[in-house]
Formats: sequence, C-alpha cells, structure tokens
Amino acid sequence: MKRIIGIIVLSVVASSATFAQRFAYVDTEYVLKHIPEYLAAQKQLDALSVQWQEEVDNRFAEIEKLYKSYQEDQVLLSEEMRRKREDEIVLKEREAKEFQRQKFGFEGDLFNERVKLVKPIQDRVAQAIQAIATDQSLDIILDKGSEVTFLYANPRLDKSNDVITRLGYKPDPSLAEN
Repeated sequence: MKRIIGIIVLSVVASSATFAQRFAYVDTEYVLKHIPEYLAAQKQLDALSVQWQEEVDNRFAEIEKLYKSYQEDQVLLSEEMRRKREDEIVLKEREAKEFQRQKFGFEGDLFNERVKLVKPIQDRVAQAIQAIATDQSLDIILDKGSEVTFLYANPRLDKSNDVITRLGYKPDPSLAEN
C-alpha cells in the first residue's frame, strides 16, 4: 500500500513539474521582416539567383541551338564530324549542369552567400531570443514560422515583438501574417 501511495505522489509531483514549465513562441519570419540588413541580404540573394539562373538558361539555350543545328546537318556530316559535334554538345551540357550545380547545388555559391549574409543576422536573433527566455524565466520557446504546427497559440505567449525590440527595432503589426 505504501508503494502505491508513493507512486501516486511521485506521479502527481512529476506532472505538476511538467505544468510548471513556461512556454512561449516567436515568429522568426515576422522578426526578420523588421531587420533592414536581412531584407537587403534577401534582395542581394534574389538578384544573384536571377543572374545565375539567366546564365544557366543561356547555356542550355546554346546547347539547344547546337543540337538543332546538328540535327539539320546530320545527314551531310561524315561519321567523324558527327562524333565531334555530338561530343561538343555532350561536353557543353556537362559544363552547363556543373555550372548549375556549382551555383545552386547543396553548398553551392548561392548557399554559401546565404550563409555569409544571413547567418550573422540569425545569430543575433537567436541571442535576443535566448536573452528574453532568460529574462522572463521561460523554459521553452518555439518558432511559429518553422515546421511546428500550432492549432492554437495564445497571443499572450508570442514574444516576437520582444525580440524585435531587443534587437533595437520597432515592431510593425502590419507585417504579421496571423
């Protein structure tokens, strides 16, 4: 009997400790919209992406022209000339795919540029969130903007504006997505 009462007491204490945790959430997308350096970095990354995509498109358009020209001339070419033109097309296609991978692939130029421009800003946001969690004795802060799904979130628990203020900016509710 004492064992059962002990288990019940431990269960009650453990469950009350769970309820004592303090939760809050932050919408990092909303926070980042308030940081001019982030918006400038995004514009710069978008411009680079458009520029590099145009280069990729131009390379593949050139390959398409070479291929059409080859198809038109194919019956007039000797076996050696056909092979030479085919090799040229294959080489250009390989180069274009390599260029595309180098610019847009995992750990490619765009990824590295994003890390260089955005990571310091994200680090500042993370430090502000950590400081708010410490100041307000919060146990857990979730990110509303990430993969976490909120079926309901009490606006009282939203610390996004606190983060924006801590970073030295003025919150603009019109940027909220609700």
